[in-house]
Amino acid sequence: MRGVLGILAVLFLSAFAGAAHAGVDVRVDIPAQRMTVTTTDGEVYDWKISSGRKGFRSPNGVYRPTRLEKNWYSRKYGGAMPHSVFFRGGYAIHGTTAVGALGRPASHGCIRLHPANAAKLFALVKKHGSSQTRIALNGAAPDNLSRFAKASSPSKAKIAKAGPSKQKIAKAAPSKHKIAKAKQHSQATSVAQRRGGDWEAARGQILLRPALPAGAYGYQPYYPSGYGWR
Repeated sequence: MRGVLGILAVLFLSAFAGAAHAGVDVRVDIPAQRMTVTTTDGEVYDWKISSGRKGFRSPNGVYRPTRLEKNWYSRKYGGAMPHSVFFRGGYAIHGTTAVGALGRPASHGCIRLHPANAAKLFALVKKHGSSQTRIALNGAAPDNLSRFAKASSPSKAKIAKAGPSKQKIAKAAPSKHKIAKAKQHSQATSVAQRRGGDWEAARGQILLRPALPAGAYGYQPYYPSGYGWR
């Protein structure tokens, strides 16, 4: 009887020890933008990731999954997050459609994976359980790797260079004094033209008017006895 109990005890302890060591170990190397996944079943994976870009750092530390969401959508940033493994608040490891950005920082703090790799990790965590899964994030990516972020937001220096300066705008726009002077010149020219036109018209009428006969009454400027009225 004692021998049977001893065998059962050994089997129980062996099973318990196996369960205690079973699990998934996820290590995220942020400077290298890589993720290594190992399991007690002997599975080993090495995948490209995208961590948080400049201004959206991924949090360093050791965590365990808090919840699993096969289909998730971020209302805050407006993007799909398939096969999400949440590990700290809204931070998660999930799939992304921006596979071209994998290998450099591009996210808002989450750890992005190729959709197929995210689905594989999701299945492993679900198989071994959240309590037997360890997620460790370490390091920081240099800011010059955040090419995706820089491409979408031009620097202030470039914006200032592209826009015309106040001095150039002021130089290009005519001053009030110049505008007033040009207006006065235009008005004077118009008046002169009108006066010249009136004089030419009057002169034409005088030349066309027939000469008065010698015996006509009126003002005779060339009357032989002098100027006067007849």
